[in-house]
Amino acid sequence: MNMRLSLVTGARRDGAATEASAWCLMTLVQGAVLVVLFVFTGLVSQSFAAPQEDGANREPLKQLSLAELGNVEVTTASKEPEEVWKTAAAVFVITQDDIRRSGATSIPEVLRLAPGVEVAQVDSDHWSIGIRGFGAALASKLLVLIDGRSVYTPLFAGVYWQAQATPLEDIERIEVIRGPGGTIWGANAVDGIINIITKSSTDTHGALVSLGGGNVNQGTGSFRYGGANGHGFNYRIYGMGFERGSEFHAGGTNFDEWRMGQAGFRTDWGPNTRDTFTFQGDIYREGAGEATTYALYSPPSQVSAFGTAYLMGGNLLGRWKRVLNQGSDFQLQAYVDRTNHFEPEFGETRDTFDVDFLDHLTLPGQQNFLWGLGARVSPGNVIQLVPSIDFLPHHLTDLVYSGFVQDEISFFKRRLSLTVGTKLEHNNYTGFEVQPSGRLLWSRTPRESLWGSVTRAVRTPSRLDTDVQLTDFATVTPLPIYLRVSGNRHFQSEELVAYETGYRRLVTPHCYVDVALFYNDYNDLYSFQVGAPFLETSPSPVHAIIPVLTSNGIEGTTKGIELSPDWKPVTGWELRASYSYLEMELENKPGSNDPTSIPGYEGSSPRHQVVIQSLVNLPKKMDFDQTYRYVSALPAQTVGSYQTMDTRFGWHITREVELSVGGQNLLQPHYAQYGGDSGGPVEVKRSVYAKLVWRSGEK
Repeated sequence: MNMRLSLVTGARRDGAATEASAWCLMTLVQGAVLVVLFVFTGLVSQSFAAPQEDGANREPLKQLSLAELGNVEVTTASKEPEEVWKTAAAVFVITQDDIRRSGATSIPEVLRLAPGVEVAQVDSDHWSIGIRGFGAALASKLLVLIDGRSVYTPLFAGVYWQAQATPLEDIERIEVIRGPGGTIWGANAVDGIINIITKSSTDTHGALVSLGGGNVNQGTGSFRYGGANGHGFNYRIYGMGFERGSEFHAGGTNFDEWRMGQAGFRTDWGPNTRDTFTFQGDIYREGAGEATTYALYSPPSQVSAFGTAYLMGGNLLGRWKRVLNQGSDFQLQAYVDRTNHFEPEFGETRDTFDVDFLDHLTLPGQQNFLWGLGARVSPGNVIQLVPSIDFLPHHLTDLVYSGFVQDEISFFKRRLSLTVGTKLEHNNYTGFEVQPSGRLLWSRTPRESLWGSVTRAVRTPSRLDTDVQLTDFATVTPLPIYLRVSGNRHFQSEELVAYETGYRRLVTPHCYVDVALFYNDYNDLYSFQVGAPFLETSPSPVHAIIPVLTSNGIEGTTKGIELSPDWKPVTGWELRASYSYLEMELENKPGSNDPTSIPGYEGSSPRHQVVIQSLVNLPKKMDFDQTYRYVSALPAQTVGSYQTMDTRFGWHITREVELSVGGQNLLQPHYAQYGGDSGGPVEVKRSVYAKLVWRSGEK
């Protein structure tokens, strides 16, 4: 179940945060060996690195210079392409080459490359992913998109990460916006946006086959075939599947084995220079091991159950974009998404229908004007499988209607720009929500920019907030006592007012730095209101009930800094690093008596995160890459601080064939990254793998 439900029991609350001095000492001592390795491999690359004959043109975003990184166009911040230099937001782009050289085997692992993103593996098939705090297995304040399709569930307010798979070779880039984006994307884009963008089918002609395996990722495979008809029509089809073994369980119950199969297609058609049409779809089926607990009345007890979650679904998306004239265009997008989600304790079927229109105009006076409309209809049905967990009513349709306007006004020959806008959105829980923003960007030089923003964003209620009926067993002495959590039909939207500033600069042709600072003011956060106990005679035996109502009883602030330098000291060697600091200060609002939520919020996101990457190009078309990570303690999850390392060796045997071998979590046999659902944290194993990729006829 969602981490917010586990707050009721107060589980996993013990543990102590690591002191700053201990953190520094451990990082320096245990990281010394890694620094030596980085320097050694850098010296090797300086002496022997040769130009990569086949590496420059295979992928759209590959082997970029540091100056070119700022020129990469991103679409997430405004729904229209704009260079990173000209984006007044904390944006980070993970390119296809970054994905390949990271050695990651899943999308959550890839997201560790972005500063400020908190990624913790719960078990083999679950992750806690958050941005700037409030980490949870279903983070409620994070919007995730795949090619413009939202994968946010309105049942639990979050993302089922085990259902979000696509061949990593097909991803063009992942754009990560740290901070709110409600003005453009609407509700639930509160702490950040992750936009996974796959390649156009014009860039995936030919065939690709990928095969791999290891001790945890026991078997993976994917294929892709693409082509064109010579008249502007391009296509690709793909299929993928994998089997993943269990992680380490101290209790010996290896419940989290994971199997998945997925297939899909994409077509892109440009009949003329003005119009482009995209049509794509996916279908998937998987079984993911689960551990859960639920209460019984007879006999009075809490049952631990191990089973399999069955997830099936598919989606279709269409997009039409027309260029009107230089600097003006419009696009129309629609998608349908079907989800069947059955866990051991509940089930849900959901259909989502979404349509969005965007109009981009260039107006006199150096104005870049955007406006748009959207509508979403999402009927869902909940199936009760155990007596102590339910959602009432079983059937509910979520309705969202929205419109937005945004105007960017430039001054002083486009060196200074002011962007103002607002989103007006209506939902069936709280009615109208307004999400305005103001952003200012100063381009001091073509390779230096300073920006600041003020934004309001909201997280609208989900069925977990308003309709849940959950009974949790507490104790049997002196008589059975249960906690009963009930949804609150008067639950209001969680609110954020965010203040951000950032600076990015190309210091030298070989050194780039990006800094972001934020101060977030939250109100009406999710909490519990504990009521007066009472006796209940049915079902027997007689038992006591402590009522707990979902509420908006917490307020407070978070603040922090994110630093991400990039340095190429010599030809063929690149060093990347990031450091993220987070401080959370929350409190109960007057009248709130929630005893557990604040420690749960504050103790489930790391205060410090450090990532250091060394990317080395070796002779003979080989590369050798290492990634070191430090993450501070999560007291609420009974997880201490840890540091670990991943490494990857890749060899382009021929232009068509690439072999890679790698290892993950190499500094210890197994360790915990996050609390488990049942029986304590599951520990992530040290793992090794090998992967072979064959390409033929690819652009």
